[in-house]
Amino acid sequence: MTRAAHRDTGTGTGRGSPTGNGGPATGAALHAPAPGWSLAADVVVVGSGVAGLTAALRCAAAGLETVVVTKARLDAGSTRWAQGGIAAALGDGDTPQQHLDDTLVAGAGLCDEDAVRLLVTEGPDAVRRLIDTGAHFDESADGGLALTREGGHHRRRIAHAGGDATGAEISRALVDAVRARGIPTVENALVLDLLTDAEGHAAGVTLHVMGEGQHDGVGAVHAPSVVLATGGMGQVYSATTNPAVSTGDGVALALRAGAEVSDLEFVQFHPTVLFLGPDAEGQQPLVSEAVRGEGAHLVDADGVRFMVGRHELAELAPRDIVAKGIMRRMREQGTEHMYLDARHFGADMWERRFPTILAACRAHGMDPVTEPVPVAPAAHYASGGVRTDADGRTTVPGLYACGEVACTGVHGANRLASNSLLEGLVYAERIAADIVRAEAAGHPARVPVATARPDTPTDADRPAPTDVPTRPDEPTRPDEPTRPDEPAGSGVPAHTGGPARPDVPAGSDVPAYPLLGADARFRIQRIMTDGAGVLRSAKSLARAAAQLQELHDAARGDLVEHGKTAEPGVDTWETTNLLCVARVLVAAALRREETRGCHWREDHADAVDDWRRHIVVRLAADRALTLTTTRAENFPPTLEPAPAPAPAPGPAPVPDGTPPRPDAYADAAPAGTPRAGTAPAGPADDASARPTPAESTGNTPPGTPPHAPADTSPGAPHGPSTADRPTAARPQEH
Repeated sequence: MTRAAHRDTGTGTGRGSPTGNGGPATGAALHAPAPGWSLAADVVVVGSGVAGLTAALRCAAAGLETVVVTKARLDAGSTRWAQGGIAAALGDGDTPQQHLDDTLVAGAGLCDEDAVRLLVTEGPDAVRRLIDTGAHFDESADGGLALTREGGHHRRRIAHAGGDATGAEISRALVDAVRARGIPTVENALVLDLLTDAEGHAAGVTLHVMGEGQHDGVGAVHAPSVVLATGGMGQVYSATTNPAVSTGDGVALALRAGAEVSDLEFVQFHPTVLFLGPDAEGQQPLVSEAVRGEGAHLVDADGVRFMVGRHELAELAPRDIVAKGIMRRMREQGTEHMYLDARHFGADMWERRFPTILAACRAHGMDPVTEPVPVAPAAHYASGGVRTDADGRTTVPGLYACGEVACTGVHGANRLASNSLLEGLVYAERIAADIVRAEAAGHPARVPVATARPDTPTDADRPAPTDVPTRPDEPTRPDEPTRPDEPAGSGVPAHTGGPARPDVPAGSDVPAYPLLGADARFRIQRIMTDGAGVLRSAKSLARAAAQLQELHDAARGDLVEHGKTAEPGVDTWETTNLLCVARVLVAAALRREETRGCHWREDHADAVDDWRRHIVVRLAADRALTLTTTRAENFPPTLEPAPAPAPAPGPAPVPDGTPPRPDAYADAAPAGTPRAGTAPAGPADDASARPTPAESTGNTPPGTPPHAPADTSPGAPHGPSTADRPTAARPQEH
């Protein structure tokens, strides 16, 4: 269908969340002017990394009108900064099962095995389709893919490009493909909030375009399917490998929309970031794990390889183990960094294999050809995010998430190196396939609801928790959320009570709750670095929670007492988003009383088996922050299963009771849109009821996923159908 752009000032202001029964309404939105322009489409994709552009290409190839919204230039997302490569079982002797095993070990007991199996089985063909799209990977002497190793991998399975410029090459290929297809894009646009219809279904987004152009200022894209691919939130810390645009906008938007987020406490700190001094801030140069994969050594000032004997893989242990090893050695010796020694590579190998890293080192006055370079851990990747199922669906119908902004269960407590690009690729394809099925079912366009601004506080507008978290042996059920009015043992604060501005009428131009001034950004980053960094404790986290609360209270006090708040704008919106995700991260980290993966509690040094569960956070209908825990490593479902299609074309179940594979229903009518819902009653760890990932039956050509649409061009959607899976007690998650 074709939809035209038009001026629009009367629909979908984005100032509040909808009423209706389609999903939770938080009554939260960023303070912003009403949209002055709008576009209409079938799908709006927010983000232009590997996940966002792949989803856009697949949707467009299926004939859906697709719009890409991105915060900077189309090629300026986090993907371009990925150095090491993309992991998949593509080498001789390697198998998806071996890749799965390495991923589960790295995830420290919290990976959803079904989600990982889906990733590693669909991954190799997804990489081949990426190559068909135009990505050029480095080749070996025999013309095959040149594969390397990284931390946690027992085999060489990392495909790379340009030596150490894999992300840049993937970004180039996908951007070229998007432009070749003529997919409309809105660049330099910060997404603000989700628009929804009267039933709580996604209906588009509001956004602010920076600068002059066809569209500028606050506008809206109306679409029944919204794909969040906004990347990470590394800018919540003082020093990070993330670009300046990584301010947690997608997670904050999802929370305000009522979606669940999970595992935000698991922030991966990359072990080997070039150390530029104790006061270095902003984006820091990464020294890829692939350098260690090719034989570089971690050493202290005396040249001792301190990782030898700490783990069987030494420098190639999973990232959380290497980061902890570096931190322990720094503490033992009272130093601020360790060293990476790759002098034995020689100039030729450095220039051929790692030209980007070599140039970065030399730009800062260091030469890895002739000297060890100083390195220290820095914030790198959010293993948690917006909770999704196997098709990228969140707990808000019509809202999808993929890439770093999503939490699929793949990464668990610690991401395996180079699984991130693969996850973005595989799950973006699955999202596109699900959207195509929904459109084929004839779902109507969604009309945004114009709602009044709420008159009570939110955003994680509640104070961050400072009380004692629940013990893991006192579990909460997904259908029994911890209430904010439980004063002790909940890990969640009590209500602050009363509206922010009780004198503000609905629809007033005076905001109901504040935006933070841009200068608070640096304060947030320092608080998080000091209190919720690599090393954490109840004391440091409680201090961070209190300091973050002070920032909010100061801004809220100006609003309540003087009717003043920061001027709406990119800097203040970003800062407010950072405060939102920071407070949720701290709340989850305080609740998890153990050390697991990249969550390191000094006061709880060991992993606790009862904590093999996920912490799920959302803003409730009363706009209070709630934390609940699952009962096992596997997630409960995000949505109720779709009705099963008519079984006529397919075979009967096999004798052992295993449901027929999805291919059996290739000609069945598409199922309807799943309804928003909560986890069904019963223990959340009943993994036996979860359907296993779909596999090809051999009825399709090699390399073609089950249910691939007829369009098999590089931009075509692929992936097995969730709608065609038999109705089980629980759908899988991504």
